[in-house]
Amino acid sequence: MRILIVEDEEKIARLLELELTYEGYEAVKVHDGLDGFTMFQKEKWDLILLDVMLPGLSGIEILRRIRSTGSNIPVILLTAKDSVEDKVAGLDLGANDYITKPFQIEELLARIRAALRLSHQQGDSDTDSNWLQFSDVKLCEDTREVFRGKDFIELTPREFDLLAFLLKNARHVLNREQLLNGVWGYDYLGDTNVVDVYIRYLRNKIDKPYSQSLIHTVRGVGYVLKDEQ
Repeated sequence: MRILIVEDEEKIARLLELELTYEGYEAVKVHDGLDGFTMFQKEKWDLILLDVMLPGLSGIEILRRIRSTGSNIPVILLTAKDSVEDKVAGLDLGANDYITKPFQIEELLARIRAALRLSHQQGDSDTDSNWLQFSDVKLCEDTREVFRGKDFIELTPREFDLLAFLLKNARHVLNREQLLNGVWGYDYLGDTNVVDVYIRYLRNKIDKPYSQSLIHTVRGVGYVLKDEQ
């Protein structure tokens, strides 16, 4: 389990790093709000310990930006004793918990375990029920949400249906007739070039902004969703 510590007080950050490492977590600390949000974007974390009062960006602003990406990563706020407004704002923005400084490390560790346990249970539920995933693309059929990594991708209804069909048939080469039947329906009587048009639309949103392409053309056959390797 990887935990990101965003805390500007060196002694507290170092203490947290040592205690978490001793407990078997991989802990990384940063001391600036901008650095903290950058680390969230660049790497995969299981939980974030987030101080409210930070240089660069406040903890509340970091939390707002994290949740605006669609991420449900557990966030525990580290707050000052009398900062009731910060606690309320943080919980309203989607913080999973908070702990008041000064705190007992045993209590913080217990809160971390509880947040990770709940996140794991919710992740299992999502995977089992509503979500389709391939590589770093994740799609929820119930809410019709699509993410690539931490980025929310806005799709039209037809683009969404096409991506869902590709995800359900990942690594299988699909010809245009299969795609037409699966996405547009067996009674579709329009131009088969509509498949190529919507594949292009989808690539512009799912592939083009990213370093790794997932939607590939198989010459003379059709298309396949697969890793480049």
